[in-house]
Amino acid sequence: MAGYPWISFTTDYGLSDGFVAACHGVIARLAPAARVIDVTHLLHPGDVRQGAAVLAQTVGHLPPAVHLAVVDPSVGTARRSIALAAPDGLLVGPDNGLLPWAADVLGGVRAAVELTNPAWLGPTVSRTFHGRDIFAPVAARLAGGEPLSGAGPDIDPATLVRLPDPVVNGGDGWLEAEVLTVDRFGNVQLAAPAPALAGLGSRLLVNDVPAVRGETFGSAPAGGLVVYADSAGQAAVAVNGGRAAVVLAVAPGETLRIVTAATGADLP
Repeated sequence: MAGYPWISFTTDYGLSDGFVAACHGVIARLAPAARVIDVTHLLHPGDVRQGAAVLAQTVGHLPPAVHLAVVDPSVGTARRSIALAAPDGLLVGPDNGLLPWAADVLGGVRAAVELTNPAWLGPTVSRTFHGRDIFAPVAARLAGGEPLSGAGPDIDPATLVRLPDPVVNGGDGWLEAEVLTVDRFGNVQLAAPAPALAGLGSRLLVNDVPAVRGETFGSAPAGGLVVYADSAGQAAVAVNGGRAAVVLAVAPGETLRIVTAATGADLP
């Protein structure tokens, strides 16, 4: 049977408890040959949007795999447990918007099933730990070559929960975009793709804070704000030697406005 030698694993479980290890253990028992790539387990608790963004920006750099992702604040409710097939991989997790962005990167959803086959699940299913009892065993079986159809009945991909499109607007000399993620360095990644910066000048105001257009952090003087294209191909804002999220006092889901500064403005 065809399968996948790799399982990627993304959660908000943290590293201070045994949650990640328990899931690794389930995978090791059911698919001992599979190798696990831990994408991150330090997503903000319950932040589905951050999880979706991180997953989507990572899967394209991984080998063909089963992508197991769990950010699941509605665990145990009526939300569905699902697995998706895309041309370049499979995805397993909750039907809460976490998976579709990554599926789009992998070529789009070609099939979807609800995870209801009890033979594929853990011997008991906790109402609060579906990562261990539903998602990990299903991911392991799929990695081992079991067919997607064995996990449960087909569902219409059009019924999958999708996150709302992030806010992105722009024009000549201005860009308004939602903050998509803030990384551990305090860099602010926007929902706007990098080409959206083309209409901006070299000297800018970001929420009225002076900034420059650049290619890297050193394009701004120490402590200065720089607007650049990040490694994921998104528009982003950083501070050379500092934290842009602190300087701008913004968090994911909020909106930044970037405008070309008037000639003669007091800029770095």
